[in-house]
This record gives sequence, C-alpha cells and structure tokens, in this order.
Amino acid sequence: GAAKVSLVMVGHQAIMDAYLCLLHLTAGILIESLFNAFATAAFFKFVVFSIFEMRYLLAIWKAHRPQMNGGDNWDSMRRELSVLYTRFYGTLLCGIVLLYEFHRYLKPIVLMIHSFWIPQIVSNVIHDSRKPMHPHYVLGMTLTRMAFPLYAFGCPRNFMRIAADRNWSIALVAFMGSQAGLLLLQHYFGSRCFVPQQILPEKYSYYRRLNEENHVDDCVICMTPIDVRSSSSECMVTPCDHFFHGGCLQRWMDIKMECPTCRRTLPPA
Repeated sequence: GAAKVSLVMVGHQAIMDAYLCLLHLTAGILIESLFNAFATAAFFKFVVFSIFEMRYLLAIWKAHRPQMNGGDNWDSMRRELSVLYTRFYGTLLCGIVLLYEFHRYLKPIVLMIHSFWIPQIVSNVIHDSRKPMHPHYVLGMTLTRMAFPLYAFGCPRNFMRIAADRNWSIALVAFMGSQAGLLLLQHYFGSRCFVPQQILPEKYSYYRRLNEENHVDDCVICMTPIDVRSSSSECMVTPCDHFFHGGCLQRWMDIKMECPTCRRTLPPA
C-alpha cells in the first residue's frame, strides 16, 4: 500500500527529476544544434515531475493520514497540503542555490543526491513495513537513475566536457547498489533482517492464544466463520481484540494498516 512508501523518498526523486528537467533545458540552450532533442526531454521530465510524481506524492501523503480523508477535516487538510508544497518547492529552490554556490563540490553533491533509497530503508526499519515496493521497481529505478551521472562522469567524451572519473563512477555504482541491495534484503528477508535483535522493540503477536471469554464470530473480510479449533496460524487477533483469518488479515495489511472492523491503526505484523 501507499502508506508503506516513504514520502521523503518520493519527494527526493521528484526533485531529482525537476533538476534533470532544468539541466536538459539548459543543455538545449547551450547547444543549439541539439535544442529540439533536449527541449523534448526537458518537456517529458517536466510532465513526469509536475504531474505524475506530484500526484503520487499526494496519494502517499493521504495514505499516511487516513484520518484526513473525511470531509470534516478539509480545512486541516488544506493547511497541511500548503505546508507540504511549501517544503517541497522550498527544498527545490534551496537546492538550486546550493548547487550554484557549491558547484566546486559537484561530485559529492551528486553522490548525496543519489541517496534517495535511504529514507525508504529507514522507514522500513522504523515501521517494519512489509514489501512496500516491487523488486523490479527498485532495480529499474536504480539503473535508470545511475545512467546520467555515469555518462557525465564516466564517459571521456561527454557533451558537457566533464573530466571522466573512473573511481567516482565505481563509488556511485557501489553506493547505489548497496542501497538497492538493502531494499531487496528487506523485501525477501524482512525489513529488520540486518538490525541486531537486541535493539529491536518488542513486537506485537497477532497469534496470541484465545481464551473462553473471547467471542469469535465471522471474519469481516471474507464473511466466513473462523474456526478457533484449527491451528493458531489460521486466526489472527488485533490489539483491539478483533478476529480474522490469518490470510485475510495479511492481505488486508498489505493494502492498509487499519483494523477492518474499527479502523484503529495496526502495528506491524
């Protein structure tokens, strides 16, 4: 679900696309013979950044705030949206100023810009998110995001006439590869698989034992009875004492971390 995706990560990538849009436009102005090609690329980058990624950013923001979806909270939602857009465009403009002022340190800045997977890795660990993104998306974005800096800093005959730096290019590949590798580890082995067990907080057990006082009825997700006499993995109990089939609740939590009955926020499974 969108609630598992890091808002900072998506905003980071949207800002990267905005910078690439400006870069393509600037290159088209400087190289008149290639203006049409660069202007076309800049236009598509602008569409991706200003329409698709901003809509995705808004969808993730709303998923992180399910209490805002009601009509009664419109004023509060509008205020928070204003803050969100102010921070986004403020960060975008500040980044342009910093790039201009510290252009001598372009390589470290570019390396820092390509740390966009780190917020998602941290978010996965904090919230114990289960498979927020498909591995194909992670690998595809990693490879495509590396293409331009590797051309600019790794190709001796790039059109920007930047001196090739093999060591920096290797460092970028290693840095991006390590981020993607951590995300894939989290996907296949758990979001906290590389965190020492001793420092992890105690985790809520959805398979706690049932007692005679608990009244078990139908699973509200599939509307079929819950057999408490079957194995414990067949029945999951939320902190608000609502019962569901294990498979039903697992699939539900892949979409939203709310109790299907009372809409209370659920802890990670």
